[in-house]
Amino acid sequence: MGFHTFDVDRADALEDAAERYRFCSREELHALVAPHEGMTLADLGSGTGFYTDALAPHAGMVYAIDVQSAMHDRYREKGVPDSVELVEAEAGDLPFAAAALDTVVSTMTFHEFADSDALAEVARVLRPGGRLVTVDWDRDGAGVAGPPRDETYAIGDAIALQTDAGFAIERAETRPETYVTVARLD
Repeated sequence: MGFHTFDVDRADALEDAAERYRFCSREELHALVAPHEGMTLADLGSGTGFYTDALAPHAGMVYAIDVQSAMHDRYREKGVPDSVELVEAEAGDLPFAAAALDTVVSTMTFHEFADSDALAEVARVLRPGGRLVTVDWDRDGAGVAGPPRDETYAIGDAIALQTDAGFAIERAETRPETYVTVARLD
């Protein structure tokens, strides 16, 4: 598995709604996350905030987490909603108290950070019953879009990482290029 980050020089592509919504629409993301006013959630690998912006108006507090300060700079240029706080952190070392979050979302970024340490950290910061919602490139997908497939997980591998970290899988499905998992912390 080759962990990597998205090239900041290509960050404009992260704002291409027609392309991004081909793989996860705003409506699908809302159906998966079910954001509400009292929810505290984190968008792990938020980049320029494309999907963060889709959730922010409907949640109480949203943490946009990225390892690249340049991505946060791009987000600031675009405009950060009042309910969003930018957090520069690694997935394996999140600056939150235990059980601080209701939901963690990862859209097209799971392959960039996921390992047993990162999933244990996500489990630590989620409250009991909290959820990890993942939409990512499937190693077994067609390979027409997204990163090289050797840098991604197959759905079975993603599920194994999540269940090993104490999550119960509520939903798992594949599509031509991507997969979706919704995992609840037991």
